[in-house]
Amino acid sequence: MTWEKYRGRVEDWTENAYADAGRYLARRAELVRMLGPELRPGDTVLDLACGDGGLADFLPQQRYLGVDASPEMVAAGVGKGRDLIEADLNEYEPPEQVAATTIFRAIYYARDRRELLARVAGYTTRKLVFDLNPRQYRLEDVRADLEAAGLDRLATRPFFTPQTRAPLPGLEALERSGPVARAILRVRFTLICAAWSGRSGR
Repeated sequence: MTWEKYRGRVEDWTENAYADAGRYLARRAELVRMLGPELRPGDTVLDLACGDGGLADFLPQQRYLGVDASPEMVAAGVGKGRDLIEADLNEYEPPEQVAATTIFRAIYYARDRRELLARVAGYTTRKLVFDLNPRQYRLEDVRADLEAAGLDRLATRPFFTPQTRAPLPGLEALERSGPVARAILRVRFTLICAAWSGRSGR
């Protein structure tokens, strides 16, 4: 099981997993709300492979539902008042449709990426938001899988907030720098991607 590596490490997971958890998760939450179709107050966000659900604290206007395969992570998050469910992201389907689904630091957990994206598209009404390491996965290949799932619109944004080191002054400003940002991505950091269906009209 993929979650077994986290055994004994779940206490204060969010606080310890990031050099600056508040800044990192606040910036991630902003992109969840604003990249691609904008989320509205009250929209449900389903966070697959959510860990202890730390993102919930940065989406106060949305209804947050987290899913993680680790029972220890789920217990830790529930203990902090977060709405979490223990399940495998490859198999989980929510009881009703959600406005947005997120998959952060976990797309590689997909047993079959195209199948997972199609499943997510079936219960997500507005957009899927995920991060992608462009040195590990070709954006063109992922785009093809998204289009096969009916998600034919894609917006991307470099994300230059380090996870385990303090942010460097001015680095985040380079996210919109075009060629410079692309050069940085060849060495480090990730893309945040929002995918949705242009046919839905949403």
